Amino acid sequence: MTIAKLRVVALDCRDPLALAGFYAALIGGTPVRDETDEDWVELRGHEGTTLAFQESPGHVPPKWPSSDGSQQLHLDFTVTDIDAAERQVLALGATLLDAGPRDRSWRVYADPNALN
Repeated sequence: MTIAKLRVVALDCRDPLALAGFYAALIGGTPVRDETDEDWVELRGHEGTTLAFQESPGHVPPKWPSSDGSQQLHLDFTVTDIDAAERQVLALGATLLDAGPRDRSWRVYADPNALN
């Protein structure tokens, strides 16, 4: 028997609407600002767990890789063509952090939030 069900993954950021827009372009959905809390935006209408974005004016993105800074959180996505997906995600403003060997099945990117 489980204790809880995961409802939302919330990311702290400086500009919740902009970051929600980035992820909407990546996985679909529509950014919706909370009517009672201007600092909270949810990405709705996509498959999977809800992503939310909370304004945190003093947010300092983690450095990766870094032995003196934590990773904090990462999201894993599945794609059918990793090279095509890379071109698209870079065009959306992501930063390639680790391409590794080109035949590896995964790569590491930072979303635009990491540049703020």
